[in-house]
Amino acid sequence: MPKPVVLIAEVLSPATIEALGPDFDVRDVDGTDREALFAALAEADAVLIRSATKMDAEAISHAPRLKVIARAGVGLDNVDIKAATAAGVMVVNAPTSNIVSAAELTVGHILSLARRIPAADASLSAGEWKRSSFTGTELFEKTVGIVGLGRIGALVAARLAGFDVRLIAYDPYVTSARAQQLGVQLVSLDELVAEADFLTIHMPKTPETTGMIGADQLKAMKATSYVVNVARGGLIDEEALLDALRSGEIAGAGLDVFTSEPPVEDSAARALLGLPNVVVTPHLGASTEEAQEKAGVSVARSVRLALGGDLVPDAVNVAGGVIDPYVRPGIPLVEKLGQIFSALAQAPLTSLDVEVHGELNGYDVSVLKLAALKGVFAPIVSETVSYVNAPLLAEQRGIAVRLLQDDVTEEYRNVITLRGALSDGSQLSVSGTLTGPKQIEKLVGVNDHALELPIEKHHVVMLYTDRPGIVAVYGQKFGEAGVNIAGMQIARRAAGDQALSLLTLDSPVGDELLDEIREAIDADLFRQIEISEI
Repeated sequence: MPKPVVLIAEVLSPATIEALGPDFDVRDVDGTDREALFAALAEADAVLIRSATKMDAEAISHAPRLKVIARAGVGLDNVDIKAATAAGVMVVNAPTSNIVSAAELTVGHILSLARRIPAADASLSAGEWKRSSFTGTELFEKTVGIVGLGRIGALVAARLAGFDVRLIAYDPYVTSARAQQLGVQLVSLDELVAEADFLTIHMPKTPETTGMIGADQLKAMKATSYVVNVARGGLIDEEALLDALRSGEIAGAGLDVFTSEPPVEDSAARALLGLPNVVVTPHLGASTEEAQEKAGVSVARSVRLALGGDLVPDAVNVAGGVIDPYVRPGIPLVEKLGQIFSALAQAPLTSLDVEVHGELNGYDVSVLKLAALKGVFAPIVSETVSYVNAPLLAEQRGIAVRLLQDDVTEEYRNVITLRGALSDGSQLSVSGTLTGPKQIEKLVGVNDHALELPIEKHHVVMLYTDRPGIVAVYGQKFGEAGVNIAGMQIARRAAGDQALSLLTLDSPVGDELLDEIREAIDADLFRQIEISEI
């Protein structure tokens, strides 16, 4: 039998090729040459890429035999995951390959700003000797504010602890116990920006976090403070940052990422490059020999697993391997339940039970626990979440996770419930099922309120004291704003006067409108839920 064809579309380390082993027909192509790429993809079972090769829908359509796209790195901006999933192609990456490199680059930016190293280097290289012009500041006893205390944020904290700094952090999904383990004090975002001498951000880029360090936050900072972004472009509002630096509201900034890369002409990002109090690097977070080798070896192993029919822990779109066909349709359902759980949680999670009820009890459903963790963490951490690092993320946050199974279910053949305890003492549960021949994904319970509504992209959940006219109030306000309610269900418990409304909307809703409706109906719980492909 001919060997499976593995296409190498960009330069990868020798260790990557070695990790593939002798069982494949390894071929090379220049992934930036579209015609050559399309021709080579015709016989490829797998393709290994970095950041330059675009595996979009057009490229995937030229690969009838393709089973896996492997990105030797963390980012997946150059891979059309939706098109790959539709074509049955697994997408894998190396989610933990660059975390040390990114953390070290963050520390490098902080030190460069504190001691003005780039400016001093440029001056001396130009033949000048101006020692008095480059007086810096010590990190000793300064306050470093970390926005996002995930894996990279935690590594930054560990490395800066040796400088005898005071470490504070804002992360609504981290418990105080976990922060205490790291030697970090949890504070609100307002407190952090007011107290930090150096602010570094390590959050995922979502609609909620885009521009989260904006004009108001920069105005609240000290005139002697610095901001650093080595995570994702756009987390810091570039227009607001430019104004703050020009006006002297803050002392400087270190930037490795930008909204548009490379920064385009006549943009705020391009203007930032020319400021003397800004240290910039061209997205070098993963640009170390060690990170590149880790990434290449990691995805080579994933390719071997995928083409061998084994479970691939680093798959980001589908779970490969030996999973029963009866269990497999539940994976995307559970990932969505995880996203809903995170959106509804009002405090950090301390424990999570993944409960599988019904006929699924007779099968190996361990992958559903991994899917639940992936869904819970994907919206709230900066790194790509996979089946291999999701349990590690739970462990690092001190979250106890259990998989519980039984045969009992009253209304459906199967029901899957995510039930968690939160750090404020409250509990949260969401339940879902698959119904009908088309296996439609439905949300069937929130905090023991029984309902049944298909899971779509845009939802709003409201909990309020039930009384006449409430539906008319929020229905009118959505209508006046041009937001269409595509579906709705209201549920009440047997005891009590609270009602839970679950709405399906045709489009997302702005924060101003949400705040207006929340106040109008005096809601105890009010959350917008955006379901994304993860």
